[in-house]
Amino acid sequence: MKIKITFILPSLSAGGAERVMSFVAQNIDPDKFESTLLITGSNKGAAYKIKGINVVFLNSSRVRYSVLSIFKYLKAYKPNIVVSSIAHLNTSLAFISLFFPKTKFIGREANVLSVLNQFKKGNNLFNSFLIKISYRLFDSVICLSEDMMADLSENFGVPKSKIALINNPITDDFKVKPIMENTSNKPMNFITVASLKKQKGHLRILSILSKLDYPYTYTLIGNGPQKEAIFNAIETLKLTGEIVHVPFTDNVSEYLAKSDYFLQGAYVEGFPNCLVESSAVGTPIIAFNAPGGLNEIIEPGVNGYIANTEEEYLTYLNKQKKWEPLKVSQHVKNKFSKENILEKYETLFTQIVK
Repeated sequence: MKIKITFILPSLSAGGAERVMSFVAQNIDPDKFESTLLITGSNKGAAYKIKGINVVFLNSSRVRYSVLSIFKYLKAYKPNIVVSSIAHLNTSLAFISLFFPKTKFIGREANVLSVLNQFKKGNNLFNSFLIKISYRLFDSVICLSEDMMADLSENFGVPKSKIALINNPITDDFKVKPIMENTSNKPMNFITVASLKKQKGHLRILSILSKLDYPYTYTLIGNGPQKEAIFNAIETLKLTGEIVHVPFTDNVSEYLAKSDYFLQGAYVEGFPNCLVESSAVGTPIIAFNAPGGLNEIIEPGVNGYIANTEEEYLTYLNKQKKWEPLKVSQHVKNKFSKENILEKYETLFTQIVK
């Protein structure tokens, strides 16, 4: 008998959780597992095409409005395992699990929650209380990084025995770029791929770039609520001529391959796919030291640098180093190949139903 698994997401919009969960659902061994993807929202704005598995849309405008529909679906379908991702959906599924004792429930956490809550509006104490109560109800909680594991265990009381560490996979077959020749008259190309949110740290990157004394182009890919503040800072710092903004693109890997450095300014991460992808194409990273798996992705001097201060970050930007794209790429491809990560998911799913 195949193990029946229902993967649940709020939407299929462009995002790390949506991409990884839909990838796992489609690519685990079909001889062992029967996958269904349950989306609480609609198929409007879906960024990912799903093939080979059943997809069900509940067409609810918000997760909280879909709870009854989820309950009815699970009662009718009777999966062996339910896997959810994103904190507010995880909280709902954890409480729903009380009504399905024969089904194993797994929550996949995508952030270092105690740090992320500092950047969120609203009643964070209440949210933290809900997570402390709900996450203990899961049969297992998947964490994407060691920082996340420590956070859930130490700050939210999730038993270590319930936590499984599974990094995000490299879902595409990225081509390694050729060695880029450095010439004195060629502007450096920098890139950041991230939502324009406060926790992503765009403003401190702009502050550092304003102190550079050589020509460069900085490409920002993404959109979000801090767009106005970011572009006001660009104007104030007189960087308008150096900035290229791309709100959305399906060709992120092409932009990454044309860049000399990926600039990461985030104060907190989950397990940033964009850094893995940048390294996979051979583009090194300069990042601020922050919780969320950076130490697992970046090995200083091999595929990038990790800075503790803005002064140190600027030093790395001014450092002359010739990177070998193949070595930069191999560092992450050896660790986060889709084959390795899928095997970890399959092992967890098999063991949890025994």
